[in-house]
Amino acid sequence: MQETLGELIHAPWIYVLIGLSVLLDVFLPVLPSGVIVIAAATAVAGSAGLPAPPADAPLPEICALVLCAATASVLGDLVLYRLAWRGSARFDRAVARSRRLTAAQRQLGHVLTSGGGPLVVLARFAPAGRSVMSLAAGAAHRRAVEFLPWSALAGLVWSGYGVGVGYFGGQWLGASWLGTVVPVLALFGAGALAAYLVRRRPAQAQAS
Repeated sequence: MQETLGELIHAPWIYVLIGLSVLLDVFLPVLPSGVIVIAAATAVAGSAGLPAPPADAPLPEICALVLCAATASVLGDLVLYRLAWRGSARFDRAVARSRRLTAAQRQLGHVLTSGGGPLVVLARFAPAGRSVMSLAAGAAHRRAVEFLPWSALAGLVWSGYGVGVGYFGGQWLGASWLGTVVPVLALFGAGALAAYLVRRRPAQAQAS
């Protein structure tokens, strides 16, 4: 698989696949968009059986991966934000059918609405945090100029982290399953830490 990704990373359609997975996981948080981004970045580092690229050769591919994932992240956030702003009844029913989104909205919604911009970035790493962030901002009728800059920063930080750990994991561990699994665990670890910090915020606010 890594060899195939290494050959396909130069094909334009692979970026379409990455962009679609990142865009759509705001509606379906179970989509493994982070895993796809990491696998692509690992493949850039060089695949087993393929000649290793020069040290400066992967830079265009790395930048393309970061920009592709970050742009798709912002677009997905914006679509969900606008749907929540308009209060579509059909969309509300779709969200209500998702236990994961409903639970996340209950736990994180107040924090994301009142916590300010930095929490938007932090919540991007938390499971379903991106979806709740966009829903909360739209439902609270926050202005786009207040929401979009933080959404863009969140997407850039998240994509930069995913591509970074994927690329350096591939450099250190080789473009193999191990070189992909370790960065994926690093991404999940960052998500667990982000979820803990976001949920800890209300307790601190109540204590103060």
